Amino acid sequence: MTSAVRVLEYDARVFRRTWRGGIVMTFISPILFLASMGFGLGRFVDSAGTASQALAGIPYAAWLAPGLLAAQAMQTGGFAMTYPIMGRIVWDKTYHGMLATPMTVAGIVFGEIGWITLRLLLSSAVFLLVMAGFGLVLSPLGVLAVPVAALTGLAFSAPISAFTATQRNDQGFNAIFRFGLTPLFLFSGTFFPIEQLPAVIRPIAWITPLWHGVDLIRMLTLGRVEPLLAFVHVLVLVAFVAAGTGLALITFRRALVN
Repeated sequence: MTSAVRVLEYDARVFRRTWRGGIVMTFISPILFLASMGFGLGRFVDSAGTASQALAGIPYAAWLAPGLLAAQAMQTGGFAMTYPIMGRIVWDKTYHGMLATPMTVAGIVFGEIGWITLRLLLSSAVFLLVMAGFGLVLSPLGVLAVPVAALTGLAFSAPISAFTATQRNDQGFNAIFRFGLTPLFLFSGTFFPIEQLPAVIRPIAWITPLWHGVDLIRMLTLGRVEPLLAFVHVLVLVAFVAAGTGLALITFRRALVN
């Protein structure tokens, strides 16, 4: 526990030097996305009868915003566990220096996961605040979208951190972004209902953590919660986080100790 707190403190000190640029983008990104996609493209979607029927009469901006919130959490959590982690394992040997002290591998893993959790909560809270400013949070339950978005990001952060610890260069990250995060961003219910996908592809979307995060956040912000399905969403996301964390403990130990 003490080791994890020390790692979290280290990350906070590093972030203190770079937070200005990051916090600006945290505000600007949701504004640009919601203004262009939600209200710009949304005007055409809302005016199309078949599209409006597919969304059950919900304005496209209000339907899209929860998906963008979940997708931003996925991208934030995924990127934070690629180059920064590799730098500390391979290039800068930061973790090796930490292990020369009484710190432990488990402390490093849980410290990094704790830090990305804080970052995800902050960025998700800002995104939800922007959504509320645009009038896109239609239910008081929408406040729960912040921890759900953070959980969605962690469902990617933990497994990707385990993968990063197995790499010795950054070539594998291209595959993660090109064949993993980008297709999920497009085909996990962020921009259109997955019911519009071909039937053969639809089950693939169902097993991805992003779809579960998108659908659960959408339930909360629209006030249309289905308790049993919401429980399944949470269970799947927690399973991804737990499995990813367990793998990270193994791969980090192999990379740093063995």
